[in-house]
Amino acid sequence: MRARHPDFEGVVGAEGISLGYEVYGDGAPTVLLMPTWTIIHSRFWKLQIPYLARHCRVIAYDGPGNGRSDRPLDTPSYAGDAQLAYTTAVMDATRTERAVLVSLSQAALWSLRFAAANPDRVLGLVFISPSLPLSSQFQGRASIPDTFDQKFDDPQGWEKYNAHYWRTNYADFADFFFSQCFSERHSTKQREDCVGWALETGSDVLIAEDGADAEIDKQTVLELCEKVTSPVLVMHGSDDQISPLSRGAALAAATGGKLIVLEGSGHIALARDPVKVNLILRRFINTVGA
Repeated sequence: MRARHPDFEGVVGAEGISLGYEVYGDGAPTVLLMPTWTIIHSRFWKLQIPYLARHCRVIAYDGPGNGRSDRPLDTPSYAGDAQLAYTTAVMDATRTERAVLVSLSQAALWSLRFAAANPDRVLGLVFISPSLPLSSQFQGRASIPDTFDQKFDDPQGWEKYNAHYWRTNYADFADFFFSQCFSERHSTKQREDCVGWALETGSDVLIAEDGADAEIDKQTVLELCEKVTSPVLVMHGSDDQISPLSRGAALAAATGGKLIVLEGSGHIALARDPVKVNLILRRFINTVGA
């Protein structure tokens, strides 16, 4: 049961891929809730949409690989140029001239790319737990690029982030991954939601997506940051076990934005502490949309 159903939903094509999108409310400004890593679809915004739609016009869309969107099995369909085309297509299809872009984790790169290419269409940027190569990764995750195709007899921890394990134990990987996303106590419901959504896609999609932006390095990100002209807000949990807080701090510094540290929060604070996140979001939206 949804707390808020879309006022309109549609499908738009871009780069040969069909993308499902939803529109809520008719206020101003428009807020575009970006997709995130392919493992889950846009329902991860379910605790933001009802609140924001009372005050703004809200758009959310499923990225390729999940939800109501196509599930391509070629890596380029998940890469940066394609993601830029998807965001542009959704904004055009919904007749959105300008919007506040809100992203979680991996989508930070896609928001940056869109803002760099289309500064006149961006009112502001909100980054939640940005996963960008602006500082070192946690030790357990740093070896993933080298071990992704390695076959382990008994993988433990981040060794489960592995193509062979995904093919045979995808549900267990999803459970492990979201246990890391929600480092806060009493997060059972949030973990169950995310694992359930993860099971709506599959390992073949994630394997195809892996490495889509492998060439992106710190210098590339900093060059994108230099092109951002809109106000920026970064929210990052102090207990994020997926992307270090140092990355959020570096992004805020590189864009001249404001950093808000969510004390005790993990990677997906918008699900674990939605009231705090929603109020921060609305204050920023009111400022840039005035």
